[in-house]
Amino acid sequence: MNSVRTSRALNALVAALIAGATIPMSHATDERGADDRRTAGRPALTVTGILPVREQLPQRLQANGGIAAWDEAVIGSEAAGLRLVDLRAAVGDRVRRGDVLAVFASDTIRAELAQSHAGLAEAEVAVDEAAANADRARQLQGSDALSAAQISQYLNGERSARARADAARALVRLHEARLAQTRLLAPDDGIISARTASIGSVPAPGIELFRLIRQGRLEWRAEVTADELAGISLGVRAQVTATSGITVEGKVRTLSPTVDPQTRHAIVYVDLPSMTGASAHGLRPGSYARGSFELGSLPALLVPQSALAVRDGFSFVYRIDADQRVSQLKVQTGRIVGDRVEIRAGLSGTETLVSSGAGFLNDGDRVRVLPAAAPRR
Repeated sequence: MNSVRTSRALNALVAALIAGATIPMSHATDERGADDRRTAGRPALTVTGILPVREQLPQRLQANGGIAAWDEAVIGSEAAGLRLVDLRAAVGDRVRRGDVLAVFASDTIRAELAQSHAGLAEAEVAVDEAAANADRARQLQGSDALSAAQISQYLNGERSARARADAARALVRLHEARLAQTRLLAPDDGIISARTASIGSVPAPGIELFRLIRQGRLEWRAEVTADELAGISLGVRAQVTATSGITVEGKVRTLSPTVDPQTRHAIVYVDLPSMTGASAHGLRPGSYARGSFELGSLPALLVPQSALAVRDGFSFVYRIDADQRVSQLKVQTGRIVGDRVEIRAGLSGTETLVSSGAGFLNDGDRVRVLPAAAPRR
């Protein structure tokens, strides 16, 4: 009997202990649920809304290419067998049309010229004598003083004398031309870019002695693809940046009529300032330069860079919805303009976006929104 009462007492004690433990656990669970509900309703971040701005942005096509002379003249001598005795131009010299670049020995040609002048004088005396005889023969024509054969002989003698005089004059002109060739002249204004002539040499006719950059004009030969070539027209302005970092302005002169079958690139020829002004900027023939073509302007949608969040290599913005929550939108970005970036796809332009702090938000977060900032232009 006592054992039964003892067992009932123990069971009652255990039940009381279990009930006492259950009540606090249930109370803690209720408190945690209330905290979660309060947290769910609390804004994750206080943000400022901003509207995308649509502006006209200049369109530029980037390209690379070499700097070259607009035209190079190869200068050689026409005279044969003459010794070079003087050089009056060096590489880098700026010359004018007609300036003397080199002088050849002329003693032999001067002697030949003097001889031809003497021959011309003798031929002219013979012409005078033959003309006088022919005039007398014409006066006596029809009389018995001279036979017809004698008259014809005098007349033919005059023609022969005049022909010999013409030949003597031609020989004089030939020697005068050869004498002129002993002075090698610049064919145009420009800058000497190469010199292979050396004093004492006897160059063959046509051998290059100097190379001249005509008028000092340079050009940028930009390489573009066939598709890019279609968007470039004559007269388009280009900005060319030298290796020194200084930029000069040029203008498209002509477009290549063909595309290289190996590289699929075409050449755009851009006129640049002359070497007198461009050399200080590092634009020299043979150097490489980068540049861009100005192809007008197109409308572009711009947002602040601070509105972008980059995750896993993709760009996102956050749209503020009517329920004060944000929706994550994937966008395609383009050019950077100051502290703004172009949005090429993913936005219509009417969305209110989080202006900054996008990196701290997740899709569906509740936010506290300050009044939207006016679009900045």
